[in-house]
Amino acid sequence: MISIIDYGAGNLRSVERALQHLGVDCRITSSPEDILSSERVVFPGVGAAASAMETIQSRGLDVVIRETVESKTPFLGICLGAQIVLARSEEDGNIPCLGIIAGSARRFPDSGLKIPHMGWNDISIVRAHPLLDGIDRRAQFYFVHSYYPEPALSEDIIATTSYGIEFASILGRGNTVVTQFHPEKSGPPGLRMLKNFCQWNGAWPC
Repeated sequence: MISIIDYGAGNLRSVERALQHLGVDCRITSSPEDILSSERVVFPGVGAAASAMETIQSRGLDVVIRETVESKTPFLGICLGAQIVLARSEEDGNIPCLGIIAGSARRFPDSGLKIPHMGWNDISIVRAHPLLDGIDRRAQFYFVHSYYPEPALSEDIIATTSYGIEFASILGRGNTVVTQFHPEKSGPPGLRMLKNFCQWNGAWPC
């Protein structure tokens, strides 16, 4: 069973539909018991980091997410989920986040490009990860974001993307992997990525 964390926002149904399309048993839940008993956990996100963290903390989900990661359960963060796993976000005055991966979420600098970064873009793979098995290096993925993850350690970067600057678009540490883009909205390559996550045992580097 895969639990999709319900924190009152996010792109929950799209992720649920994508997993159901793959024939995966999943549930949308905010129950700590459900989440902690899951084989895998997904945190999909859209919106603001500050309000997301406020809701997560008020429901005790920050503790649950950290316990999930500490228990070595495979954990996937999507979009906002790729930012709140970091220590801080520049959004709304440098707010503290979960601190699972060292680093900060930064706002895109003014480069003359439209912000938010919205639409299809490619990824440049930096290091191998089970999430990327069978993914064509020419594949594109769907992005919608104004902030991007900046990890403190380069070894946490799995793939990068260029949009005015080069930024980390997939991060990983141990049993945690996060994508700044939306695999559930990215067609066949995104579905393959979700399938890979559903088959991953949480070990990395392999």
